[in-house]
Amino acid sequence: MVIAMVASCTETGLNNDLDAPGIDPAGVGADEITVGNRLMVAGEYELALDSFTRAALDQGMTTQILTSMGTANLGLRRLGQAETLLRRAVKDGSDWPVAWNNLGVVLMEKGEYPEASQVFKRAYALDNGESDAIRDNLRLALAKMENPVNTTAEEQEFTLEQQGDGQFKLRKLP
Repeated sequence: MVIAMVASCTETGLNNDLDAPGIDPAGVGADEITVGNRLMVAGEYELALDSFTRAALDQGMTTQILTSMGTANLGLRRLGQAETLLRRAVKDGSDWPVAWNNLGVVLMEKGEYPEASQVFKRAYALDNGESDAIRDNLRLALAKMENPVNTTAEEQEFTLEQQGDGQFKLRKLP
């Protein structure tokens, strides 16, 4: 009986229609940053963070990867980790408006409106005023700074809305 089972597993005994496909050793893997960005859009922040971590293993801690990891942590409401990563990103690549904008979003979430408005101003200047998301975030930060009395808990409930290229906008929940 054992011989019959072993014989059925030999090459001639396998049903070739049900075999799993082979692995192409020369094949190219998926771009982990693209995968992570797609997961962010889907709201899968933990999986996106894993994908960005794998990208960091291949490419190092670039400004884009630091920003992506910080933004994923923001989506997970890990504000301290998000702030640390985004501050590193703006220090390393101080001319990328997306990193500055996302740092501003973290500061807004923490209620640090004066610093957030300064960060948004920097992002807006670096972007040459072309981003509606950064402009709207700046307006919100300035409004919160000018009228801090009118900041009830209900008005401070925000959600993140991805605008593209890893950039996020704060949107007040209804």
